[in-house]
Amino acid sequence: MALVGSNVGLGKSIIAHVPVLLFALMRFLIAIACLSPWYRPARMRAVSRSEWLNLFLMAFFGTFMFTLLMLGGVRLTSAMAAGVITSTIPATVAILSWLLLRERLSRRTVFSVLLAVAGIAVLNIARGGHDGQADAGLGGGDALAGNLMILGAVVCESIYVILSRRLSQTLAAIEICAYTHLIGGALMLPLGIVPLLTFDFGSVDGTTWAMLVWYALSASVFSFWLWMKGIRHVPAQLAGVFTSVLPVAAAVYGIAVLGERPGWAHGVALACVLGGIVLASWPGPIARRALDSQSR
Repeated sequence: MALVGSNVGLGKSIIAHVPVLLFALMRFLIAIACLSPWYRPARMRAVSRSEWLNLFLMAFFGTFMFTLLMLGGVRLTSAMAAGVITSTIPATVAILSWLLLRERLSRRTVFSVLLAVAGIAVLNIARGGHDGQADAGLGGGDALAGNLMILGAVVCESIYVILSRRLSQTLAAIEICAYTHLIGGALMLPLGIVPLLTFDFGSVDGTTWAMLVWYALSASVFSFWLWMKGIRHVPAQLAGVFTSVLPVAAAVYGIAVLGERPGWAHGVALACVLGGIVLASWPGPIARRALDSQSR
């Protein structure tokens, strides 16, 4: 989660020097190169048509659209605001699971969703009364458009999570990651081929290229692997609490590297979202008894 949160601000630093479409395409090309050992023809032929359809939908929403909306959004809003909005993914997953999968929403989940919505509302309402603080994501129509794009990225990522629940029963997690990035790269190629062929690569310094490579590796490989390894050893509810690291890491990067100035709205929004995450993830009586029995 720390890697995911810092990538929000890192993406903002990169797109100041590299066009969004070129950055998006290169992110996929680097990820595909690193995941190439998992593109085994015999294994890929064993994937059924329904699984490929599911993989395509996951790639379209969770890699292709998510990347475009996230990078386009952080270009217009602050890393702090983007981090707070992105941290509402657990709440968005809960809503979509209720709408699409008919999963039951607990009372605590409902309250956590309401807190997340309240946090986003505070960010966007406060922007109108903070002239001169556009660098903090609180002023101007561009910031509102950026926040809405980040929210769209959250919805896309949540759809990816829901779709992956089905495939995780039949495909290995790393294969899902490899195949969705391959499809996402194919979708991004028509959009990024022109800037790839016409961009003056010499105009960008080595530090920016190093950041771009790190972004691609951390977003597509490292954070994914660490999350999948960690979640094997901790309860799902406890893992959910750790998503609160995301907005904190994004805020630290925004303040320390980008020079963003946090406002009261960021504090209120962050408190709402983190409170909602803890409320939804905190073990109930049955889960606590199970955890106590495991620790003995």
